[in-house]
Amino acid sequence: MQHSKLKKIVLIGASTGGPGQIRKIIKSLPPLNDTSLVIAQHMAEEFLDSFASQLRHHTDNETVLIEDELLMQEGKIYLCKHTTYLDMKKRKFVVDALSTKSYNPDINTLFHSFVPMADKMEILSVILTGIGEDGVVSSRELSKAGARCITESKESAIIDGMPNRARAMVANIEIYDIETIAEKVREFCS
Repeated sequence: MQHSKLKKIVLIGASTGGPGQIRKIIKSLPPLNDTSLVIAQHMAEEFLDSFASQLRHHTDNETVLIEDELLMQEGKIYLCKHTTYLDMKKRKFVVDALSTKSYNPDINTLFHSFVPMADKMEILSVILTGIGEDGVVSSRELSKAGARCITESKESAIIDGMPNRARAMVANIEIYDIETIAEKVREFCS
């Protein structure tokens, strides 16, 4: 990974209502050259292959289901199957298929693993629709470390649990409807 062109990372966390919102973002993407997206969508494992296939129909960017020890590279869309984090030293994903976290995949675990990278490259974290508050604590950590954070507006979120908590707990968080979020992600990736 020493010779990687990876300069920007988009982290997306979503729960109930997320697949449709994520598709809107994926449809808007330009070719990912120096950028990669990593998505944690709360979803039963048996549905993730189908979801990855749907995403592939909406983009020319390579979409990959994360397996243990997969090297993170530029220009790809990564989709978590289980609780996943990035091993900073190796720049490889570590997958905990036996995790007992409340959510699968766990957004906080994924986002938190990128906090040490916030001063080395541009990071954009996005919290979309969903029940609960998964991803909020780690988005706050990312924001403190210098990453840019976005969440959905109350009017845009299908379920306003996670976005509502993010709006309350993450300083300097940007709040937009899903169409504007897709536009902001596209601009970030360009």
